[in-house]
Amino acid sequence: MMGLLTRAEQAVSATAMARSFGAKLKEISSGLTTHLVIFKDNEPAAVLIGVEAFQAMQDELEDLRADNLAAVRLSSLKDNATVSFEDMEARFR
Repeated sequence: MMGLLTRAEQAVSATAMARSFGAKLKEISSGLTTHLVIFKDNEPAAVLIGVEAFQAMQDELEDLRADNLAAVRLSSLKDNATVSFEDMEARFR
């Protein structure tokens, strides 16, 4: 949680967010602010980020999951059960 806020301007109460949603949304969508942490009862409740930042996070998460799956599969791979690149390429000519 500590990494959520690097500046005080990135924090907003739920009440203030409700009152000025349009302005806060414009801050995020314009890139003026990278993210806003919305507090409810003095606890972080949500984070508002732009579409590009969200898509970048989704892409990175997908890449990390694929890397993890590859690492798991490679660790259980047996050399005698593999096919060389050249043999595989020849199969599809």
